[in-house]
Amino acid sequence: MARRKNGRDISGWIIIDKPAGPTSTTVVNKVRWAFNAKKAGHAGTLDPDATGVLAVALGEATKTIPYITDALKAYEFSVKFGEATNTDDAEGEIIARSDTRPTDDEIKAKLQAFLGDIEQVPPKFSAVKIDGERAYKLARDGEDFEVAARPLFVDEIILSDRPDADHAIIEMTCGKGGYVRSVARDLGEALGCYGHVAWLRRVWSGPFDAENAISLERIEELARTADIDDLLLPLELGLSDLSHLTCDAAAATRFRNGNPAMAIGAAEYGEEAWVSHQGVPVAVGIFKAGNLHPSRVFNLPAE
Repeated sequence: MARRKNGRDISGWIIIDKPAGPTSTTVVNKVRWAFNAKKAGHAGTLDPDATGVLAVALGEATKTIPYITDALKAYEFSVKFGEATNTDDAEGEIIARSDTRPTDDEIKAKLQAFLGDIEQVPPKFSAVKIDGERAYKLARDGEDFEVAARPLFVDEIILSDRPDADHAIIEMTCGKGGYVRSVARDLGEALGCYGHVAWLRRVWSGPFDAENAISLERIEELARTADIDDLLLPLELGLSDLSHLTCDAAAATRFRNGNPAMAIGAAEYGEEAWVSHQGVPVAVGIFKAGNLHPSRVFNLPAE
């Protein structure tokens, strides 16, 4: 007999300003415990030393995670020139050095190659799988292997500051699957001086911004109290990039049973959209000829 999950049926988003240190999974587990939630997940891993927006979904909001994962994300990070590390960040072992330091104009020129649709090789110390094994495990075991390049869309990448000759502050907006560590590594190689990430911060992810994020300290302070629910953001924020439709009670019942039904609103034929009834999200699906064909259904109580 399967074990029944303990916790509350609570749904929504909680946006954490992740501190350096804990893993993304550790943060999710803390949030889940604090809310006493049955189910939790996050929309995009941050490395332990990275800070910034970690969007945590509770309950039915976990069904909207793919839409945040697919959304654009913005990062601010510092590249340290003159040193390559085996992890492409400051935690790794230095494997190469250079006395060369680039000028601002040289950095700006080389950054142009990182714009648009590019191919990027993830770090060897990453969670990508190589023949069923995590790359970081193979790297720790000293295995010799290659990581295949992956596509990445970069919407914007600029040099925003130059504190000193050894460091450059870069701002980047990109799609899913991007490794900032790889950008720092590849930029250093392109400039002929090596480079790695000194620090990294995710500024925003889809509709979620670091300025409005909650600290882990605040979560711990309000853990298991009634007041913590006031921090929860509505599930539908995870659907911000989709068209919104509405429906009547009869259609809502059909959607919840996985059947297509009439939905009202502005959406193109074949477009993915979400539908609500009396302000409560009901389903996500494909809109065709006035009907929404549900692909994800939300089990939420009526308001």
